[in-house]
Amino acid sequence: MSIALTLTVNGAPVTRPVAPSTLLSEFIREHLRLTGTHIGCDTTQCGACTVLLDGRAVKSCTVLALQAQGAQLTTIEGLAQADGTLHPMQEAFRQCHGLQCGFCTPGMVMSAVDLATHHACGTEQEIRDGLEGNLCRCTGYHNIVKAVQQGAAAMKA
Repeated sequence: MSIALTLTVNGAPVTRPVAPSTLLSEFIREHLRLTGTHIGCDTTQCGACTVLLDGRAVKSCTVLALQAQGAQLTTIEGLAQADGTLHPMQEAFRQCHGLQCGFCTPGMVMSAVDLATHHACGTEQEIRDGLEGNLCRCTGYHNIVKAVQQGAAAMKA
C-alpha cells in the first residue's frame, strides 16, 4: 500500500507515493535521487543523514517519510544558490578545510546551519556541544569548529 507524500524539497513541490514504513533518508536517496544525504548507521548515532525539516535539523534515518507531509525539506543539495554559489556554511567548510573524507560533511553542514540559526554557537565549547550528535572519524573537529564559527559569522552578516 502506498500513500501520496506531498512536501517541498529544496524549494520545489514534490509528490510521490511511499509505503508507510519508508524512512525519510530512504525517500531522499532512493525516491528523489538526492544522494548528498548519507546513511552511516541507521540508528541516529552518526548524523550523516541530517537534513533540515521545517528549518530544524533532524536525522532522517529515524523519521518516517510520511511524518514530513506538507513540510519544507532542505537537503545539502538545496543549500547552495541556483547559480552554484555556496551557502555561507558550505563556503566556510571549504575555506577552513572542515572535511577530509567528506562522508560526514553534509550532515555536519546541515547541523551547523541549524546551530547557527537557532542556538548559541559563539564559543568552541558551544559548537562542540551543538555538533555532539554528528560523528567525524577523520578531522578531530578542529577545522570543523573553525568552519562553524566562520560560517555562523557569515550567516549573520
